[in-house]
Amino acid sequence: MSGYRRSAGFPLLAAFCALPLLAALPLRAQVFTVEAEHVEKHYTEFAPTHVRYPEQPLNQLGRETLIRFMQSEQGFAMRPLPIANLTLHANGHMDPTGDKYVDLLHQKGTSVKPGDRVVVTDIKINEKSIELDLNGGYEHKHKFLRHVSIGMDPVNTVPLAADNGQPMTGSRLTLVFEERVPDLNGEQLQALLKPMIDFGVKSPAEAFAETLPPFLRTAIEQHRVLVGMNRDMVVYAKGQPTRKVRETSEDGKLYEIWIYGETPQPVEFVRFDGSFVAEVKLASVGAPMVVRNQNEMGDYWGNQPVVATNQRQVKLGDQTDADRSAENAPRQAPTLRKPGEQLPEDSDKNNPAGSMQPVKMPPDLQRPGDPGYHPTVSAQPEQGSGTPQPQSQGSGTQTPGSNGNGNGNSSGNSSKPSQSNSSQSQTSNSNTDQGPNPLDKPQ
Repeated sequence: MSGYRRSAGFPLLAAFCALPLLAALPLRAQVFTVEAEHVEKHYTEFAPTHVRYPEQPLNQLGRETLIRFMQSEQGFAMRPLPIANLTLHANGHMDPTGDKYVDLLHQKGTSVKPGDRVVVTDIKINEKSIELDLNGGYEHKHKFLRHVSIGMDPVNTVPLAADNGQPMTGSRLTLVFEERVPDLNGEQLQALLKPMIDFGVKSPAEAFAETLPPFLRTAIEQHRVLVGMNRDMVVYAKGQPTRKVRETSEDGKLYEIWIYGETPQPVEFVRFDGSFVAEVKLASVGAPMVVRNQNEMGDYWGNQPVVATNQRQVKLGDQTDADRSAENAPRQAPTLRKPGEQLPEDSDKNNPAGSMQPVKMPPDLQRPGDPGYHPTVSAQPEQGSGTPQPQSQGSGTQTPGSNGNGNGNSSGNSSKPSQSNSSQSQTSNSNTDQGPNPLDKPQ
């Protein structure tokens, strides 16, 4: 994409907003280019006029008639006009001209482009010059009084010359004569200003075509698009397109295509590379597609590159290898430590990076599955709970062949040891019962 300046008083503005990109989709390079106003070479060349006018000075009646004739008169700009003052010598040269004229456009900004409509909003006749303000002029009418306020209240004072506070976006033309302003009529004054403003009755397309060389003028009058035209030329030649689409080439470059016409009528595809036409395709029903992609403007743009040298580019979604490596690198866990802060545990050999470790609960609050869990005494297997335990040799037990009958079979008191063991097991369970685990309490 490409855009020009369009802000009062500033020749080049590059304000860019970061757009949210979806991480799940592959990112492609998208370039938004903002370049300074390009001035074609033929606009820097100035041809003086040859208008005859009377030698006698302008009288009061002629002054009033001239002001009444030119006030609110509308015309078309024949060249880019800066937000500044241009001096035009009667039947002479323009000041500034050449490279200084281009520098003034880049420094102050462009008020109107060639072919744009302008309105004479103010006219002032001096002794040797006539000043015409176009589209409001380039400075406020009361540029000093608008900063002066009178009142007792320092908060609610009103300036002597109030305005909306917006900067001016117009231009001023000063027509200078050698001795004094002659007794001109309105037609003679408009003829002297024709290199700058054309006050004839015509359409904007006709006015714009007259500012171009003959071959371009013919192409615009015939509504033809040439490879190498800029967007303004295409609009004046074909009007606004039926549709606009964008496509991305294999190398990630973004193009814009303007489509004119609907089937079954011929359809024309105008492809832009930046601000200039790179390819034109004409598709007709029953005929092969006609493709033109060679320069058809000759040396109109001169030897200078098509894109201004002081352009600004902002690339959205472009990634370098370093950016991709940084995104794929493992991320550290969140921490509350300050940047560069060292803690005692940073010297731990098991944790050299000082990264976050699992939380370790106190031994009496640990549960199975917690990091560092060790079973307590209460969790040991109990006797008589299914695990065979060796019987101790004592008074409550008898071994085979030790009973009084001498036959090796237990009888009589054989059930007493089991009752004793069961009672001891119950006592052990009651002693080891520590109550419910605090972590099991309902929240």
